[in-house]
Amino acid sequence: MQHNKITDLNMNIVKGLLNNIGNFSDTEVILFIEHAIKRTFQKNEILLNEGDVCQSAFYIISGEAFQFCYDDIDEQIIDLHIESDWCLNHSSFVTQKPSTVIIKAHSGLTVLELSITSVHELVALSPSFFQLGSVLQQTVSRVQYFDNTNTAEEKHRQLFSTRPQLFQKFPLKMIASYL
Repeated sequence: MQHNKITDLNMNIVKGLLNNIGNFSDTEVILFIEHAIKRTFQKNEILLNEGDVCQSAFYIISGEAFQFCYDDIDEQIIDLHIESDWCLNHSSFVTQKPSTVIIKAHSGLTVLELSITSVHELVALSPSFFQLGSVLQQTVSRVQYFDNTNTAEEKHRQLFSTRPQLFQKFPLKMIASYL
């Protein structure tokens, strides 16, 4: 794992990711850049281990990651993440209790990491950063939808219509476990 400040990152990428969340001024974009860290992970490297408290949210610049837990010896996929997704274990991040899942790089991965401390600091600097809460809600909504959809066939149809790129990035075995 490697990490750097975002000085070499294109400001337009950060502006784009923030504008997908809400309205942010150029000053607020700079504040975000000052608080986020650009990190790289190798394939199969762990971003969050089971039993650790989730201290950060990761915005995926490039690559893929997945969340899973062990069902006996098999990996049970909880969520799949690709470029432009936010990746975190919501319940551990919010409650600051140990994670019951593992987050792992499926490929080489470049992310922007925003720690919970940085989120609090940003909110203290500008109320606009309260909009980051929508990122947390998106991760919960997606998981709840999949938990509440009745059949694997319905989940497959929904996933294929809303996130077809997952079928290009992940093997069918992982997608089947996710469904």
